[in-house]
Amino acid sequence: MADKTAPDSSRRSERSRRAIFDAALALVGEVGYDKLTIEGIASRAGVGKQTIYRWWPSKAAVLLDAFTAGVDDYSAQGLPDTGDLATDLKSVLRATVDEFNDPAFQAPYRALAAAGANDEELSRTFVARLMEPGTQVYADRLRAAQEAGEVADGVDVRIATEMLLSPFSQRWLMRTGDLTHEYVDTLVDQVLGGLRPRD
Repeated sequence: MADKTAPDSSRRSERSRRAIFDAALALVGEVGYDKLTIEGIASRAGVGKQTIYRWWPSKAAVLLDAFTAGVDDYSAQGLPDTGDLATDLKSVLRATVDEFNDPAFQAPYRALAAAGANDEELSRTFVARLMEPGTQVYADRLRAAQEAGEVADGVDVRIATEMLLSPFSQRWLMRTGDLTHEYVDTLVDQVLGGLRPRD
């Protein structure tokens, strides 16, 4: 009689987790955060709702995990360093413009930002798991540029990073203007104009 291999529960769990993430991200785009439910996610993912509740306490927690699933890879990779700070920043921010203008990205990000406005714990977790790692890779790149002489010695790279990212975030979140490649190119040029070493 042939041996039967026992099912790999960790593999099955990972498949279920991925299905739940995909379902949460798709549904929040279709129905919005207010109408997103654990039951709806479970039905779309093909799992029981108790499976979701075993891993997450709320729909916000599911959505946050789904949305931040790839953050560690991004943080480990860091920003490119070709030796030309302006080119590197423009390249990454142009790609970020494309991502932020993608409806599949917009829906969960806006949902989490809105939910976080009324939920301090969610907001802190969102910042710690998504925004802070992203901010840190920019700060690291600016610090490398400072060491290479592209940024003045006295510049606080953390504040410089916020000078670069905060206008981007505000324009997108508040819809104060179009988020375009031309906008981020100008933003980079103007911010770096204030950071360069003075002769």
